[in-house]
Amino acid sequence: MAAKNDLGSHGEQLAADYLRAEGMTIIERNWRCRHGEIDILAEDGSTLVVVEVKTRSSASHGTALESVRPAKLARLRALAAKWLSAQSRTYATVRIDVIALERFAGDYSLRHVRGAS
Repeated sequence: MAAKNDLGSHGEQLAADYLRAEGMTIIERNWRCRHGEIDILAEDGSTLVVVEVKTRSSASHGTALESVRPAKLARLRALAAKWLSAQSRTYATVRIDVIALERFAGDYSLRHVRGAS
């Protein structure tokens, strides 16, 4: 289990670094409430970006991107609404992105899907 947690933590760090390099500002990481967790909350201009990060070390259970199903996206939308309700800042739009990382032979490939639906 520790190896899986390490893989996920490393993937989230790579995703945060990538988002910063793309010009986004990380607001919060691993925000939790009793209904679930948002991996990364970021700002892209006036847009709030809710980011789900999936990291895989093999494709035996499908790709990282395939593991983010419609039910997960719906849960992320609900979690984003809960997070926003506790904030004083407002955003012009809210977008849900998925960052899928796959590790093969020690190297990571990263795929960023903006506006996953």
